[in-house]
Amino acid sequence: MATAFPVPAAPAVPVVSLRALAPYAVFAGVILLALLYLVGMDQGATSMFSGTMIHEFVHDGRHLLGFPCH
Repeated sequence: MATAFPVPAAPAVPVVSLRALAPYAVFAGVILLALLYLVGMDQGATSMFSGTMIHEFVHDGRHLLGFPCH
């Protein structure tokens, strides 16, 4: 004898407008560009930090992303 189980309703997916999403996308873009600068361009002519600490900290990441450094 088969027992019928009730089928649960599908959960509603909230709709987020692009206007509400824009500030978060801009913030994420700025953070990603800053990280890209720190990993890829820090030892160049536009270096904001003196010394080699950041270069050595992200050295393997530079090679992984294809940035030449030596």
